[in-house]
Amino acid sequence: MNVLSVDNICFAYPYMPLLYDHFSLEVSTGEVVSILGASGSGKSTLFELITGNLIPQKGTINVASLSQIFQDPYTSFHPSFTILNQIKDVATLEDLMLLASSLNLNETLLHQKPYQLSGGQLQRCSILRALLMKPKLILADEPTSALDNITGLHVMQLLMQFLDRVGILLITHDKHLASWCSDSVIALK
Repeated sequence: MNVLSVDNICFAYPYMPLLYDHFSLEVSTGEVVSILGASGSGKSTLFELITGNLIPQKGTINVASLSQIFQDPYTSFHPSFTILNQIKDVATLEDLMLLASSLNLNETLLHQKPYQLSGGQLQRCSILRALLMKPKLILADEPTSALDNITGLHVMQLLMQFLDRVGILLITHDKHLASWCSDSVIALK
């Protein structure tokens, strides 16, 4: 089942050349599609188009329910509130402990504030929050770039456990990661 269909979009920022010229892509449940490209190639702009924060000049974007995993887990959580309170604000707590356990997160961590956790723990909390939102599509923006290689690999392995229920669109600079985990890779210039 398609969870994302981007069909022939065109987009340019004001007074700039076209960033996307009749660009298309699809993501289905169970699939990981990676977007590779240098800084300024339009990777983050694509996510902004998919979320509806930007509107293409031409073409259509059809997306099922989505959630996001951001590059820097420390900026994706408010520092003053516990992880659990921030999850409750946006998601159901159904299956909370089951999912937390599968992500190697114990209940104690969920009652702490973001600055009390390591980068790896906090990124796993981001994944937990994203999954509890029950999306059909996960937009993952460099989810491993703030992590060491071993923790980053572990985080991606954990995320991929849930491909039976979601499709993943991944932004990464890491060609090796993209080739390892993706069904297809799109290189932006």
